[in-house]
Order: sequence, then structure tokens, then C-alpha cells
Amino acid sequence: MTGKNTTLVRDFMETVWNEGRTDEAAAYVAADLIQHNPDLPDGLDALTGLIVMLRGRMPGMRFEIRRTAAEGDLVFVHSLFIPAPGADGQAVVDIYRMENGLIAEHWDVHQDIPATTASGHPAV
Repeated sequence: MTGKNTTLVRDFMETVWNEGRTDEAAAYVAADLIQHNPDLPDGLDALTGLIVMLRGRMPGMRFEIRRTAAEGDLVFVHSLFIPAPGADGQAVVDIYRMENGLIAEHWDVHQDIPATTASGHPAV
């Protein structure tokens, strides 16, 4: 089941976030989505509203997925969020809990991409 969940999350991020096809979000996300992002209320409508608003401000935004992992009903996505072509962006980790074939719960953390790192390794 973890492979199917990972595929669903990848497709969600590409279709809904990167392509802005929020009319298709219900195929990926439960209507009563539990949201742990402190700036966003629960529910699919709040999420799609955010995506529409952000894409209106940043039409070139996209998530470049760098790696995924899954365990049980959880899917972890480590990606580079680019607000516009050529921008530095942010390293983002999203955690999705799946239930009945849909995203039922979401957590995320992010940090700006620094110009350099002490180790010399990239943040994403």
C-alpha cells in the first residue's frame, strides 16, 4: 500500500500544486483534511483556496520532489519549493497521512535555501 500512497501524493503535488488543477483535488484529499500547518485551517476548501491564492501571486511556483519515503499510512516528501523560475526557494518536508485512499492529514516544515552550508552539502 505504501507504493500506491506515494504515487497518489506525487500525483497530487504535480497535478494540484504544480499545475494548479485544484478542481481535481478531491481525487487526492479528504474533504475533512486535518491540517497541522499553523497558518491554515482544516479542510479541503481551505487548502485549495490557499493554492489558488499562491498561484495567483506566484504563477511560476513549483515543488521539485527530490525524495520520498513511506511507512505505514504515512508518506514523507522532501522537495525544493521554487516560488518563481530562478529564485533560491525553500527546502520543504511534507508529511501526509493516508486514509481510505486519500490524504487525510498534513504536516510541513520549511527553511530558506542558504547561499552556502557549513558542510558544503545542499539543503535539498
